[in-house]
Amino acid sequence: MYSFLNNEFLPADKTMVHVSDLAVQRGYGIFDFFKAVNGKFPFLNHYLDRFYRSADFMQLPVSLSREQLAGILHEMLQKNGVANAGIKMVLTGGYSPDGYEIATPNLIITQHTLTMPSAQLLERGVKIITHEFRREMPLVKSINYITGVWLQRKMMESNAYDVLYHLQGEVSEFPRCNLFIVKADGSVITPQAHVLEGITRKNILSMAGVTTGRVTLEDVILAREVFLTSTTKRAVPIVQVNDVRIGNGKPGPVVQQVLQELMKKELAD
Repeated sequence: MYSFLNNEFLPADKTMVHVSDLAVQRGYGIFDFFKAVNGKFPFLNHYLDRFYRSADFMQLPVSLSREQLAGILHEMLQKNGVANAGIKMVLTGGYSPDGYEIATPNLIITQHTLTMPSAQLLERGVKIITHEFRREMPLVKSINYITGVWLQRKMMESNAYDVLYHLQGEVSEFPRCNLFIVKADGSVITPQAHVLEGITRKNILSMAGVTTGRVTLEDVILAREVFLTSTTKRAVPIVQVNDVRIGNGKPGPVVQQVLQELMKKELAD
């Protein structure tokens, strides 16, 4: 397997950066993650938009143009001979002279096994737990996942699929996913503020009847349906929040419809 570092392809086990990189020293950097399906990258332009936007906000210049970057991504698929994969692009803070100053960024692109939710998981739905926290710079897809990683033990102890962030009762997002709820009146809403603007979230927002707004923990508990979304999960039904069952405790029709629409959009892009 090959990875890419700055200007060249390297064997994956030889692709590495020096310990002086600001990503290592201070956790400073951005990334993006998307998938290849049958040799194509669904919604690639949207992912590149977010990648360059995050890089600009974090004062990390990208040395390659969008066209050059897209070409490298396709070349990586060909080199590795894999048509279905996860692709991760990381832009680090660079080799800092003092462990604090931003330097010339390192661009790292790696290819990963693509794992999607099983049919059994989608049929039964998942349990989530909650945690009071709001991510710093939520519009930026940064590499800082310290809280999400720290919560892994709590999730395992609770037999939970994921953990939902809220602050003083206002819900925002999961460490790697967005949240949607179906209210009693049938309307579908996702938190508007303090969230990463996920590409899957963006596609769902283009569907009829889906809006953004303020969502509280009470809204989640009282919802008819709840589901989370991401690139590699598409739409996963949530049937329990902490110790509270959602609706009748089974996945509902809205999330199933959303999932089918997402799959159609992927094929059409």
